[in-house]
Amino acid sequence: MRPVGNLNFGGMLLAACLALTACGQREAGGIDGETLRNADADDANWITHGRTYSEQRFSPLELVNELNVGDLGLAWFADMDTARGQEATPLVIDGKLYLTTAWSKVKAYDAVSGELLWEFDPEVPGETGVKACCDVVNRGLAAWGDSLFFGTLDGRLIALDRETGAVEWETVTFDQSENYTITGAPRVIDGKVFIGSGGAEFGVRGYLAAYDASNGEELWRFYTVPAGDEDDSSPAYLQRAAETWHGDVLGSESGIGGGGTVWDSMAYDPELDLLYFGVGNGSPWNRAYRSPGPDGKGMGDNLYLSSIVAVRPDTGEYVWHYQTTPGETWDYTATQHIILADMEIEGAARKVLVQAPKNGFFYVLDRATGEFISAEQYIPQTWAEGIDENGRPIENLEARIDVTGEPAMILPSPLGGHNWHPMAYHPGENLVYIPAFEAASVYAPEADWKPDPQRGINIGFDVAASNLPADLGIRRQLYGTVRGKLLAWDPVAQRARWEVEHPGPWNGGILATGGGLVFQGNASSEFAAYRASNGDKLWSFDAQTGIVAPPITYSVGGEQYVAVLAGWGGAFALITDGRLIDDARPVRNISRLLVFKLGGNGQLPEIPALAKLPLDPPPSRASAATISLGSTKYARYCAVCHAPAAVGTDYLPDLRRSGTLSNKTAFLAVVHDGILKDNGMASFAGSLTKEEMDAIREYIIARANEDKAAGVN
Repeated sequence: MRPVGNLNFGGMLLAACLALTACGQREAGGIDGETLRNADADDANWITHGRTYSEQRFSPLELVNELNVGDLGLAWFADMDTARGQEATPLVIDGKLYLTTAWSKVKAYDAVSGELLWEFDPEVPGETGVKACCDVVNRGLAAWGDSLFFGTLDGRLIALDRETGAVEWETVTFDQSENYTITGAPRVIDGKVFIGSGGAEFGVRGYLAAYDASNGEELWRFYTVPAGDEDDSSPAYLQRAAETWHGDVLGSESGIGGGGTVWDSMAYDPELDLLYFGVGNGSPWNRAYRSPGPDGKGMGDNLYLSSIVAVRPDTGEYVWHYQTTPGETWDYTATQHIILADMEIEGAARKVLVQAPKNGFFYVLDRATGEFISAEQYIPQTWAEGIDENGRPIENLEARIDVTGEPAMILPSPLGGHNWHPMAYHPGENLVYIPAFEAASVYAPEADWKPDPQRGINIGFDVAASNLPADLGIRRQLYGTVRGKLLAWDPVAQRARWEVEHPGPWNGGILATGGGLVFQGNASSEFAAYRASNGDKLWSFDAQTGIVAPPITYSVGGEQYVAVLAGWGGAFALITDGRLIDDARPVRNISRLLVFKLGGNGQLPEIPALAKLPLDPPPSRASAATISLGSTKYARYCAVCHAPAAVGTDYLPDLRRSGTLSNKTAFLAVVHDGILKDNGMASFAGSLTKEEMDAIREYIIARANEDKAAGVN
């Protein structure tokens, strides 16, 4: 075993080993502060989300390495009971593997045999699914003592007994009548559980909160945007933020909320005692509506949107922030993976924090002070000409659609140059591995936009303007311009040392190992190992489904295992026909946990046949005006789950084939009355009139007839 160059623990390695029966084997028992602070020395287990507080996702295990990875085979697999996106990072503690799945379910397995030990279903109401912008996913668990902690889609923080799966306590973290959700994994520091929420597209106010691990009591809450009524009694950091917002929107009856949700990344430095977290996009995206100046154009930096924030974990006290995208208007979140590392920069040792947020720039900051060190674009982008010496973007004014009021094609798209999929850092190579991709989008400001606090995407842009053409052939040509990449990024030189291009975007998170390997799954249903130094592909496995989750590795009884949760899903999968990635074998969701070891000889069952109802819609007889109205309402309320232009996917019901199309009453029973709410289709009665709902039905009928006439199925 060798020490890892993340946080500079130095002599603490010896102390860590004293807590282990043998260096690299943790003594069985509860997880405490010392265990988590010294997780680096425990190469057998994976006890926190990013393996260590530094979130490097690097394991020193080297039993599987460049020389023998070709002998890696399937040791065991477990089918999931949720055919939705799988994004979780498993935990492994004392020979047992714990994971969350879609719909916030939890499962425990024997990490060697794959025997299911227990499972827990929090029974999230199906209608909660319409509050999730990007699928009903969950990214994982946290451990403390003998307990596991996780958040549910409907906003509960739950503690389970690690041995039995029994509920120890649960607490509701937000008003469940509002459009908040939880999809991220919590973290634990010294008996405090930290969790945020999602929902910025639906008009909420972001925060990070701390809870007592023993009973679920809320200890503090850090709001990321002002409420609109700040005075001298408000925290100083919120008073400063309020000065960067304009208009009379926050805290108003409009229900806009401001956004800034903390839905994913966190990291912790025990020596500095700083907790770092990333803050999301504005609500709505269009700053002209969110923070209007006197002329109706967007104004202000809108702190702390799209920022990295450092606080004291004991109290939530603000320490510093750095805003990656001032005045955010393109959905350029800074909730992407945060990594802590020690590096030599310009001849000096620096404690740094690195991030590749959506906006296309890779940032290196001093993690003690928040001082800007460097930033360069890691993927093509058109919204800024660069970052100045003070760390502020030099904006392309034509991309400021909240000011110009004119549509523009901009790189990156709202999916970003890098989304939630975790990066990894290899200290020996001094490389950060980024699951990146290139995609542009049309941003078209919507005239006379009004927020809808009930349902629908509240972004202030005309989402129908970015619809791809209905013709599948044209869609394939356009899709060919979208590229996914595995980038090996040198954070000091600020350039790519090597890259691997993938057939499609939305590829999985990363694992780096002491065996000189980088593991990643991709949208083409492949799980692969690459040489960490130069990107050579050394091994691959047909996973039968797209992989978006990050792998982990662990060891039991002297054998190293590599595990990954497979299952196509998330924002991109919801809006993309799987044929655009692989026409011969469309990407589908077949949710499984896959576990590998050297010499493994397991086999997956054959892929089940894909059955589709014929495209046989009723005749389209509605007026052009009705179909146009239906198109507009579909884009805002339906496309996020059922795909733009009603093209349909293999992931959620293809509405072109719905049996309710020929029956207005049946269609309204679903959309207005909510008879399928337990399946995830809630009522839209508070947002759409019956006439608008029927216009959506007529639009889907028209689209289905277009596709049938064109021979598109």
